[in-house]
Amino acid sequence: MKKRWWKETVVYQIYPRSFCDSNGDGIGDLRGIIRKLDYLEQLGVDVVWLSPVYKSPNDDNGYDISDYQDIMAEFGTLADWEELLAEMHRRGLKLLMDLVVNHTSDEHPWFIEARKSKDNRYRDYYIWRPGQDGREPNNWESFFGGSAWQYDEATGEYYLHLFSRKQPDLNWENPKVREEIYAMMHWWLKKGIDGFRMDVINMLSKVPGLPDAPVTAAGPYQFPGQYICNGPRLLEFLQEMKRKVLSKYDIFTVGETPLATTEHAVDITHEETGHLNMLFQFEHMDLDSGHASGKWALKPLDLLDLKRVMSRWQKDLQGKGWNSLYLSNHDQPRAVSRFGDDGRYRIESAKMLATFLHLLQGTPYVYQGEEIGMTNVEFDSIADYRDIETINMYRAYVEEKGVDPKTVMAMVHAKSRDNARTPMQWNAGDHAGFTSGTPWIKVNPNYTAINVERALADPNSIFRYYQKLIQLRKDNPVIVYGKYHLLLDAHEEVYAFTRTLPDDRLLVILNFTRDTPVFALPTHVSFSGKELLISNYLVDPDEDIRLLTLRPFEARVYRLR
Repeated sequence: MKKRWWKETVVYQIYPRSFCDSNGDGIGDLRGIIRKLDYLEQLGVDVVWLSPVYKSPNDDNGYDISDYQDIMAEFGTLADWEELLAEMHRRGLKLLMDLVVNHTSDEHPWFIEARKSKDNRYRDYYIWRPGQDGREPNNWESFFGGSAWQYDEATGEYYLHLFSRKQPDLNWENPKVREEIYAMMHWWLKKGIDGFRMDVINMLSKVPGLPDAPVTAAGPYQFPGQYICNGPRLLEFLQEMKRKVLSKYDIFTVGETPLATTEHAVDITHEETGHLNMLFQFEHMDLDSGHASGKWALKPLDLLDLKRVMSRWQKDLQGKGWNSLYLSNHDQPRAVSRFGDDGRYRIESAKMLATFLHLLQGTPYVYQGEEIGMTNVEFDSIADYRDIETINMYRAYVEEKGVDPKTVMAMVHAKSRDNARTPMQWNAGDHAGFTSGTPWIKVNPNYTAINVERALADPNSIFRYYQKLIQLRKDNPVIVYGKYHLLLDAHEEVYAFTRTLPDDRLLVILNFTRDTPVFALPTHVSFSGKELLISNYLVDPDEDIRLLTLRPFEARVYRLR
């Protein structure tokens, strides 16, 4: 397996709106991020992925871009951004910008022109269709609920928007669109950025003809996944992007790819023939959802499912492609609330989940606040939520389907994207030290107990554990490049695996439960000596690891000799 710098990094994701506010308007900003760069350096991360900071009317928190080459006024100016980049590079940190090119804002100059007339030169930058029998062109449902088509009075046609109606999809079949995008990418790369995280990049190619989706749910609109993800020209578009842009720089690229399989991943990220370094897959993120209502139908995680999915991704990409490792981001609930225990065992389970993530093969991503064990929030009222997806779902379930509001709020508490978007908890002062004003979304009330200041003062904090994990990865090539092998595949409580290079071998033991299961080391794993590298409980160095009773959410990593 080839050594590459981006395989050896740890990425920290910043959601700028919620990270740090420097001017008291209640909204995080670029100067706030500059203030906290020493904190990121202290944590030990190498790369910062910045969620979108481009000019935007902010219908979908910056993922609706009205100018790709300017900064949202709430976040600061292009000069602020240039200072941020310089300050990051001075500390040895690299910057990944979010590339959102499946769609623009409806306030982007291209779309303003496109909707003026059917023969406007920008018309074909977007996807327009006439209606069918007085209805939408097809039965596709938007990711945010309702039809994926919006009628436009001016020209009497519908435009496609897979997300909000203020996010019209770009027409990647048009070579002019692609050239505009590539020119914009060059512009940022020449400014000195270190790569791109590419939003829903596998949706660029839609199936020709845009046929109706199969009817799998009640209601007029159906999920069009098979017609919008991994489409027929996707690899061609990515190959062209690589040839015209990406190959000209030594950069880090990661694509967000809903519904991607390991086969897609090998095609896209193959060491020799692929187009991107790595991708975000979602299979493990769907394991605690009942399929009837997508992510909102709740079911407990089955550890055997997690082992099966993660092991397949580890095995199928070994020596071919590369994995992105994540349990949380700006679109997902907090990992410790979702996969651990955010009450009695918050600290232990947060450390266990971190051990799991950082000991797999791939590049780990830390989402802001994860390193101090921030949790989901349970606001009492839907009025306290800001996420368009959450608000649309609540309205549809309560007003249209007549579901009890308490039931719907339980779904919101478990899965809303706003769980990850409450302000970063810096200290126990007003608004958790995030702002001197009124925050754009309320702070999680538990900030007085869970905050950075407290974590830095405690040698046994989750933050200090993340520091150790990140340093371990830097010191041990086996964590980056070693082969993964699952142990005890049928154990319902313990997830154990080895990582192996010809001259080095690690054993990882993880208890995913509040119980005290027994771990029995398989007889084929022989060793003459052992060294404990990291654990989230105090461990007797002479303990026999062939048979262990594990404590709740216990994690241990040994080097075997």
